[in-house]
Amino acid sequence: MKPQTVMTIGKYIVAIIGFALLFGAYTSYQSSQRFIAQALMAEGTVLELISSRSSDSITYRPLVAFTGQDGQRYEFVSSSGSNPPSYARGERVTVLYSADNPNNAQLDGFFSIWGATIIFAALGGVFFAIGGGMMAFKWRGEKRRAYLQQHGSKISADFLEVERNTQLTVNGRNPFRILCQWQNPSNGDVHLFKSDNIWFDPSKLITQESITVLMDKQNPKQYWVDLSFLPKVHHN
Repeated sequence: MKPQTVMTIGKYIVAIIGFALLFGAYTSYQSSQRFIAQALMAEGTVLELISSRSSDSITYRPLVAFTGQDGQRYEFVSSSGSNPPSYARGERVTVLYSADNPNNAQLDGFFSIWGATIIFAALGGVFFAIGGGMMAFKWRGEKRRAYLQQHGSKISADFLEVERNTQLTVNGRNPFRILCQWQNPSNGDVHLFKSDNIWFDPSKLITQESITVLMDKQNPKQYWVDLSFLPKVHHN
């Protein structure tokens, strides 16, 4: 698959994952709110600590027993764990449980109740920011190019070289960029320009010594290197 296609699809997938996680955070928040609103409170005892091993760590979750309003004894394992353990065997704890289903119980602790919401929100925010940032970056680039094509000053910059943009890697490949420079005749300032990313090596296709650049002379940092002289590349 072409790197451009991977990037186009990837940014939407990342943004969708982020949105799904944020929606999960919202539903988890709503669920916790409803649980707290109707939950009964009881005193429980930590019977033991249940260890859970992942690939690189161990966490400990307390097994808790409590007596419900109906006089029955119930046990549950906390949904949140930690290392080192947050609780000790025999420790007295406060339990919140559903009157309709006492087996639906949680420790009365911030992370026990809101932990899932926080994790979903944090991961969703990161994924959505990355995907949304990629889309915003592309949108700003297209808007800048359209503005410069209409209002920018056309200058002829000297071709310098073709470089690899090692700051971006897609499918193990780095794109290329064309570097050129222009000296402002009015004040002697030298400006260096870098083209948009090119997903093939254009070195042998550049036969001219100068390349057209559209620049906002009021803000020389706003520019666009015109790559229309390069041939279209078809992937079979």
